[in-house]
Amino acid sequence: MQKTILIIAALILSMLATNVVSAKDPTLLLFGGHDHKTFLGCLNCSQYDSSSVWNAYSQYGSPYNSDSIWNRCGTWGSPYNSDSPWNKYSTSAPVVVDNDGNFYGYFSANPYISQRTRIAWLVWILDNYVWVIEQTLASAPLT
Repeated sequence: MQKTILIIAALILSMLATNVVSAKDPTLLLFGGHDHKTFLGCLNCSQYDSSSVWNAYSQYGSPYNSDSIWNRCGTWGSPYNSDSPWNKYSTSAPVVVDNDGNFYGYFSANPYISQRTRIAWLVWILDNYVWVIEQTLASAPLT
C-alpha cells in the first residue's frame, strides 16, 4: 500500500514538472507578502520556465534562493513564517491568481483558512507538502 501511494505521488509530481496544463488553462501565479505584491513564481509553468516553482535552477524553484517556496530557511519556505504557504496555522498565506488577476484562493497548508484554493492538484501539494519538499530538495542541484 505504501509503495502504491509513493508511485501515485511520484506520478503526480512528474506530471506537474512536465507541464500537463492544456493551452486553455490559465497560468497560475503565486504572490505573497504585504498586499500580495511579491511574486513567488508560476505554479503550472514548465519546469524549464525561468519563473516556474518547478525549475530548480530558477529564482523561484531553487531551494537555496530566498525567494523560493522550497527554501526551508527563507520567508516563503519556512513552516514557521506566517507568510509561508507551509505554515499550518497561517492566515496570511500567498494567493493564487492568473494573468488577469482572477483569484483562485490562498495557497496554504492551513486547511481551515478561508478561501483556501480548491484546485485539486494544489490541495494535494499543500496536504502533502512535507513529502513534496523532501522530493524537491532531493532532486535539486547543488549550487
